[in-house]
Formats: sequence, C-alpha cells, structure tokens
Amino acid sequence: MSTYNLLEHLLFPSIFLNKQKLDRELEGKTVLITGASSGIGEQLAYMLAEIKVHLILVARRVDKLVAMKNAIEMKAAQISVFPADLRNEQEMEGLLAFLHQLPDGLDIVISNAGHSIRRSIHQSLDRYHDFTRTMAINYFAPVQLLLSTLPLIEKKQGHIINISTVNTLLLPMPHWAAYQASKAAFDTWFRSAAPELNMNGVFTTSIYLPLVRTPMILPTAAYQKLPAMSPQHVARIICNSIYTKRKTYKPWWLIVGQLGSLLFRRCLEFSIPRRLRKRGKRQ
Repeated sequence: MSTYNLLEHLLFPSIFLNKQKLDRELEGKTVLITGASSGIGEQLAYMLAEIKVHLILVARRVDKLVAMKNAIEMKAAQISVFPADLRNEQEMEGLLAFLHQLPDGLDIVISNAGHSIRRSIHQSLDRYHDFTRTMAINYFAPVQLLLSTLPLIEKKQGHIINISTVNTLLLPMPHWAAYQASKAAFDTWFRSAAPELNMNGVFTTSIYLPLVRTPMILPTAAYQKLPAMSPQHVARIICNSIYTKRKTYKPWWLIVGQLGSLLFRRCLEFSIPRRLRKRGKRQ
C-alpha cells in the first residue's frame, strides 16, 4: 500500500486491522482459500501465516503452491496445499473428497479463484469457450464447492467470504460480457442463498472490489495506468471481515457510481455506442 499515489490513497483509504481479534477468531480453525497461488489469495495466505490456523491453499500452479508451503510451514500456521483446476470435474471431486476427510472440519471458505476476459462481442463470435470457461470458474465452481461443503461449514457455524467485483453493482460495460455475466451470476446466487445460510448460523460476506493490481489485469494494457488497489490492501480487508463478520465491503465511492448508473442510464446507453463507433473509425 505504500506504493499508492495520491489519488489511490483517496480512493482506497487504509483499513484498521486488529491482529489480536484476528488471532482469537482464527486460532485452531481451518480456512480454505481458492485462487491462492498469486495476487489476493497469495497475500492473504502470507498475512495469516503467523496465526495458529490450518490453511488449505487451492490453485492450479503446483510449483507456486509448493513454494508457498515451504515458506509458510516454518511459521505458526499449519498448511495444506491442493493443486486443482476447479473447472475440471475430476480435480474438483478430488478436492471435495479431501475436504470431507478433514479431521477438524471446515470453518471458513474464501472464494477467490476467478478468471477475467476483456473482449468485444464481435471478437468473440468464434470464441464461445470464453463464456463457458468464465462461467465454469466464476460461477459453477464456487457453487459446486459450497453445495458440497455447506454441511461442514454449518456444523462449525462458519463463514463464507466471496471476493466479488464492483462491476456486479454497476451498469454493465462493453467488452466485459463474459466476465461480468459470470461474476454477476455467482453474486446473485450468493446473495440469494445468504438468508438461508444466515438462518443456519453461517456468516456470509461479499467483498466488492475495484480494479486490483494482480496478474489477472496484466493482459489489459489500458489498466496499467488506472488507479488500482493493492492485493495486500485487499488481504487486510478480508482479515478485517473475518473477525467483524461484516456483511459487505464496498469502496466508499461506489454509491456515486451506483447513483450515476441509475440516474444517467439512458444517457450512458446512448453515448457509449457513439464512443465505440468513433473509436472503431480511428482504428
């Protein structure tokens, strides 16, 4: 967070983290983190490494998971790594079997794995797989994971934290159809399921993030100069949410974007196609 410029400091103010409360909340518990080998998941794992907690890290990159295990197991946390592509049915079933055999159950699930694609509709005409793969990892995988592990989480009166995006709460933008549709699908599923989960003693948290400076945004050159939150900052937000049990986290300025999406929707729907046409002519 020390690398923030002035605008980023204003957009992403620091969040207080009570380490004593976090330690008390997590001591002796089991935490599953998906998408753990880079970005937000990686920083969160390292942030929890000094706590006596059992971390289960899931990601596709075996080498990175092994390196993280070697670094973290020398600290207070117990660590298990499970290499898996959650879009692969066999690998998902292997993970679920592993989780159901845990001797101490499962207390917290942090659903962080995801995939982003920025591509126009006309560039996607022969790329139907863009939509199936984003739905597979951003929607179907977390639904399958939670449906299977919910009895374990309910038994421990646990906590589910969904790492979402501010885009799900704003007017959909062009070039992001695959990504926004898949993220909105799980956000809606999770918010719909939350009252039932809460009724049975399970805490639920939705964290709506702006642009985060992770490897996922590197393919989009336009994002390199835009304000972005650091993954370390997001990890602190998640840690704060673990002991406060907050229902949602949203950037303070999101309300402005939501009001703009509501009040100026017709204007935006008229002006955005014109901008796209002008951009197309310049190219």
